[in-house]
Amino acid sequence: MNPQEPVRGTLGPHAAKEVADLLAPVDAELARRYPGDPGTRQPVHTVYVPADAFRADTVRTWGDEALAALDAHAPDAASLAAAVGLAPALAAEVYPRVRAKLRGEPVEDLRIDFEDGYGVRPDAEEDADAVRAARLVAAACADPDPARVPAWLGIRVKCMEAAVRERGIRTLDLFLTALLDAAPRLPARLVLTLPKVTYAPQVTAVARLLGAFEEARGLAPGGIGFEIQIETAQAVLGPDGAATVARMIDAGQGRVTALHYGTFDYSAALGVSAAHQAPDHPAADHAKAVMQLAAAGTGVRLSDGSTNVLPVGPTEQVHAAWRLHHRLVTRALARAYYQGWDMHPAHLPTRYAAVYAFYRADWERAADRLAAYAARTGGDVLDEPATARALASHLLRGADCEALGSDEITARTGLERERIEAFAGRTREESPSTQG
Repeated sequence: MNPQEPVRGTLGPHAAKEVADLLAPVDAELARRYPGDPGTRQPVHTVYVPADAFRADTVRTWGDEALAALDAHAPDAASLAAAVGLAPALAAEVYPRVRAKLRGEPVEDLRIDFEDGYGVRPDAEEDADAVRAARLVAAACADPDPARVPAWLGIRVKCMEAAVRERGIRTLDLFLTALLDAAPRLPARLVLTLPKVTYAPQVTAVARLLGAFEEARGLAPGGIGFEIQIETAQAVLGPDGAATVARMIDAGQGRVTALHYGTFDYSAALGVSAAHQAPDHPAADHAKAVMQLAAAGTGVRLSDGSTNVLPVGPTEQVHAAWRLHHRLVTRALARAYYQGWDMHPAHLPTRYAAVYAFYRADWERAADRLAAYAARTGGDVLDEPATARALASHLLRGADCEALGSDEITARTGLERERIEAFAGRTREESPSTQG
């Protein structure tokens, strides 16, 4: 073929335009429903504290109690390795990082609980606690010290079921009103959690309530987001046999930020006996797999639930609870659940030990593969763009929670963080927003 001769196809110049016109609605729908991950840091856990028990020093108290538990039951790397089954060399890397985390940022995300952890109280008492919580949150958000103030902070209200609906709405309204009265704007990483959702219209109702609040207070529309707790059978499978989690995300009108699995309510709803209610029960795995599929590509994040086995009592008992917690956290991370719930200060050492071990165990291999991909030099694994994205995301998650140092990642890969973020698809700047 003469290289000077123009290349001609068969379909003609209008084919691409006709297809573009045909698929324009699909393109718009994909962009709306599947914007991708927000490209921001995600907390590794959420701590729940009953509203009446929340104080200005709660985070520091949890950190101090976690350090005390570590001192009492695993005072060095070797004893932690023996307690949870870590390789000694890996434990030596992890242990000082865990201690530093408990001193410097013991809690990443905290929810002031007005639901199960709080119970039913006289209206005047819950009113007062809602206002008090708002004022404490406003004061906390003016304090940048992560040793005392978590990066994410908010409340869980009662659900939208008829028996408690009015109470839940009132607490939400009082909290947001008092918070906005006490501060010039809503906190950057305010998080609201809606529990026990059964039908998508309950999600729509909360979205409309938040829209009405924004309008009444002159706030930008759509700025206040909220999480949905998946803890009822109807949240996973509807009466018509359809999977319903995706419907709930859509019903939130762009406000849903996360899906949190509720271990015990969901297990009980399916008739699982108390002794077998756990995050690794087959029923839990099914629910979380459905959640994962529904959230994929939407920008809605996922959180595992909790264990109710507390690390308290003699050392042997604490170690048994730590082994269980460490295993459950590691298992969740391997299944791409990068966040979970912690219910007791003594859970913090094993939360961070498991998270840090997860990221440090193979970070050098991941860094080498990403460097080879960036340089297109090959190696013993042929990686594709999707794999490079996963490798970069893994390294960034490790850096976000302080399991890895940005300097050691750059030294190993030869890539600055901005380049790694580009590989991970973190194209948007991380800026504070109420979407968290």
